[in-house]
Amino acid sequence: MRDPYSVLGVQRNADADEIKSAWRTKAKSVHPDHNQDDPAASSRFAEIGRAYEVLKDPERRKRYDRAVDAHQTILQQRQAAREAAERAKAARANAEKVMEELARANAQRAQAQANSAGEAAEDMVERIFGAAAGGEGKESRSAAGGASAAYRKAASAGPQDAQTSQTAQAADPIHENAEEAAKPEASEAQPLAVQAVEVIASLMRRIRRVAPPPEKAPDHAVEAKATLEDLLKLNLVAIKLPDDREVRLPLEAGMTDGHVARMKGQGLKVQGMQRGDLLVTLRIEKDTRFRVDGFDLHTVLPISLEDAVLGSEREIETPEGPRTVAVPAWSGSDRNIVLEGLGLHDDNGGRGNLIVEIRVLLHEKPDEKITDLMRHMREGLYI
Repeated sequence: MRDPYSVLGVQRNADADEIKSAWRTKAKSVHPDHNQDDPAASSRFAEIGRAYEVLKDPERRKRYDRAVDAHQTILQQRQAAREAAERAKAARANAEKVMEELARANAQRAQAQANSAGEAAEDMVERIFGAAAGGEGKESRSAAGGASAAYRKAASAGPQDAQTSQTAQAADPIHENAEEAAKPEASEAQPLAVQAVEVIASLMRRIRRVAPPPEKAPDHAVEAKATLEDLLKLNLVAIKLPDDREVRLPLEAGMTDGHVARMKGQGLKVQGMQRGDLLVTLRIEKDTRFRVDGFDLHTVLPISLEDAVLGSEREIETPEGPRTVAVPAWSGSDRNIVLEGLGLHDDNGGRGNLIVEIRVLLHEKPDEKITDLMRHMREGLYI
């Protein structure tokens, strides 16, 4: 079915009179009797009638408006998810590029270090021991070079050779100093590895931040009507949804008029998305006997003028059946009688109260004796 607002040519905020007027105008213009040469006139006339049936009923109109709003929200969420997925894809591509560049830089650095390891060690030994040797020249450099070569050989040897090399190092002070000088070169690659880990962690944090949210349909809000008897007995209330499903809300203690209950996974079902939640606002149907105020119930007790002055006992209707209450003497219409524990189930394990509101009523027809008595009382003439 097409959008009923578009079919009738009215805005979404149009009132009932405007909708009715638009329906009459449209129906008259496309009526089959006036368009006998148009084979599609009957279908258009029926479409206008269906659109009016939806918009003239306030409840059906509300359900349709909520369904349209939910559909728009779903479309917006899907668009946001697609954009987030594209951003995440771009971030992953950037991360892969950075990792490739880091790997290439590490390979180049390792190659350069391998080519210059011998020369660097000799330069370090000469720098460390050259001044102490008093300018020994080539001999000193030759000794340093031999120590560096011995160190490299020990570093590349197996476990047994390493033990022999350690024994030789103990008798060679030049070799010990060469080993100390070569240590900084071995540790130069560590900051680069740490830097790579930090870059990867930063990229992963960025990817996680732009990851698309979970696909879930938005919450769907409806109203459920329940009788006072349903609330007192904590019955199940049936709810008819726009997609022709029927769900049942279990009434619980602590619920009253206007209470909003969340039914998880009972909302709209959209293809490719998780079913949303159902938000149910409870509305209590009007009762001729009682009025609901929170968890308290109110009822009206009409009494005569004589009973108001002299007091009496009256039988009233309560949720637990008839009961007799005592009306104190000189009870006016501003007095209430409270019967505890006869109201709705509250959220503390108890029940509200039944509040009896006294209403003083006059006789249906004037009573001459009462009229004379009131006149004498007002004028100060007491019999």
